[in-house]
Amino acid sequence: MDQQQHILYDEVVVNGGKTALTLSTEGILRWYDQGNVLQCLSIEKEVLGVSMVGQQIEIRSFVEIDSAGCCFGSTTRSLVRKTFVFKPLSEDSLRNLCDKIQGCIDSLGRPKKLFIFVNPFGGRKSAFKIFTDDVKPILEDANIEYTLQETKYQLHAKEVSHTLDLTKYDGIICVSGDGLLVEVVNGLLEREDWQAALKMAIGVIPAGTSNGMIKSLLDSVGQPCTAAYAMLAAIRGHKRSLDVATIWQGDTRFFSVLMLAWGLIADIDIESEQYRWMGSARMDFYGLQRILRLRRYNGCISFVPAPGFEDVGEPSSLSAESMEPLKAGQHGYEGPKVELGSLSWRKLNGPFVSIWLHNVPWGAENTMAAPNAKFDDGYLDLIVMRECPKLALISLMSELSNGHYVRSPHVLYIKVKAVILEPGSRTSDSTKEGIIDSDGEVLARGNGTYKCHLKSLMVYGKMQIVIDRGLATLFTPI
Repeated sequence: MDQQQHILYDEVVVNGGKTALTLSTEGILRWYDQGNVLQCLSIEKEVLGVSMVGQQIEIRSFVEIDSAGCCFGSTTRSLVRKTFVFKPLSEDSLRNLCDKIQGCIDSLGRPKKLFIFVNPFGGRKSAFKIFTDDVKPILEDANIEYTLQETKYQLHAKEVSHTLDLTKYDGIICVSGDGLLVEVVNGLLEREDWQAALKMAIGVIPAGTSNGMIKSLLDSVGQPCTAAYAMLAAIRGHKRSLDVATIWQGDTRFFSVLMLAWGLIADIDIESEQYRWMGSARMDFYGLQRILRLRRYNGCISFVPAPGFEDVGEPSSLSAESMEPLKAGQHGYEGPKVELGSLSWRKLNGPFVSIWLHNVPWGAENTMAAPNAKFDDGYLDLIVMRECPKLALISLMSELSNGHYVRSPHVLYIKVKAVILEPGSRTSDSTKEGIIDSDGEVLARGNGTYKCHLKSLMVYGKMQIVIDRGLATLFTPI
């Protein structure tokens, strides 16, 4: 190896044999093992941390390996923690090597201190085990300090995020499903310093039922949805913007980062909670029940189409006077600055089987709801189903895992900038209404619905939704 091509070049002992250890200007560590085979390690992609232990240097890493899958000839990718030990030949070399490698890590701008939420109630109640087994060891390997907060009740993470001293941290991690992410974003948006607060990157470690956001992030680069890959994304410190939708009704507002559903999808999502003991299988089980006893809902959806979709639906007679302005709050983000009355609106009238708005591709680890959705394109993906035979609908539900269901002639799939949803009653019974669900939580329960006696954030009626481009910040694998 030519010493002139490297920012670090020194002799070390590895497994009893002497070899040259180099660090290239591209951040690649190279050395030869006992079998005289060249070994390489990328500081940016694989190295977690470095430390001096006695007279040796330990480099802790995450190495990706391929292992045999359950099907013949298939392989699965996984990350394995691995420690490499080097013994420099002198005290000066020991300090120099450690300082140079640490300096290379520091130049990457990785987080040094994280605030971590753990939701012990979400999914299969495995968040603490995931934190202990998968998250904590990686934080220690990467020399990252952290503050741990167990959530005690619903909206606890929102309350903490609203008052948290963000100057002490480089990021927030949610060991949970999507619910804590939604709470954290809503908490940050309600702060007086919301503009600065939204620059704080948020990471998600999959420990819930759905895990749609982290699945979308990891799948975008072909990585499996595991805690290890999610942690590596957070530790490497890469960031990306995320669109946020403001949903409002009167003085009440809710900030959504994932989805809004009304009709079949919302009914399955919320009503299947009575079968939560079944785990993720509850969705398939109850979904089949709902299809066999299919409901249709009266109503209307008005929307501002993205370029290329201007001919969908029919012209809307919406006027500025008929729209409800987004009222200024006492503090925090007040919503997107847009004059709704000046936009070109279209509309679709019911009855509807389902209406689904999506901000990211995956709604859950096994549900690709919106295959064309982008994290920060400034649009929501609107999926509408008005009529569909039951057998065809069962077939479509089986294609949710790959997103192919949107190709069906029974499905309308477009992009929109703003939406006004006016939900109505069931066509079979005018005394019964529906459920409106956003990011896994009930926004509104109509008459005659599951647990309709419970108070919800909004009433079952007209809602307005507008997307704001690139408002929040996420840790991302790229």
